[in-house]
Amino acid sequence: MCVEVSGDENLLKVTISGPPGSGTSTLVSMISESRGWASLNGGDIFRAEAKTRGLTVEQLSSEAKEDLDVDRTLDSILQKRMSSHESPEVIESRLSGWWAYKNNLNCLRVWVNVSEEERARRIQKREGGDLVECLQKSKKRQKDDMERYSELYGINLDDMSPYNLIIDADEKGELEVYQVVDSELGW
Repeated sequence: MCVEVSGDENLLKVTISGPPGSGTSTLVSMISESRGWASLNGGDIFRAEAKTRGLTVEQLSSEAKEDLDVDRTLDSILQKRMSSHESPEVIESRLSGWWAYKNNLNCLRVWVNVSEEERARRIQKREGGDLVECLQKSKKRQKDDMERYSELYGINLDDMSPYNLIIDADEKGELEVYQVVDSELGW
């Protein structure tokens, strides 16, 4: 899939989504570095909002669990950035593929799929801790996110229909995942 760009516009070309521990941040770095593209991580918007409110990320996260308007506000900011002429070429967030789909943005929408067990291994490798505990935390976060996105937007994270490229990455290394996306992007 190649995205047409006219003039020197800076338009969204690809969204990268997947559960925590799936390697989306690494993939975004590889794409951005190899192509010289700008990127935005949805977590950056969250961190900026925490700073604006004079809160730590953990404090804002606690607020978000109690007040769904926090997510609505931050997701609205992300959607506006995605749709603007100043959008970076690459945006990573759990829902960026959904927002691109719902807002009819012409871009590659990638979902990186990884089993719960593999995500737990990757999280353990990155953050340390006990594998069983990492698995339990990962499952709880996925369950909480599924419930929140369903309540907020009617989105089922198991529904892959918004994505035009789904990569099963359990048996793929970082470079293999990158090569699949790079090939799909063309040029």
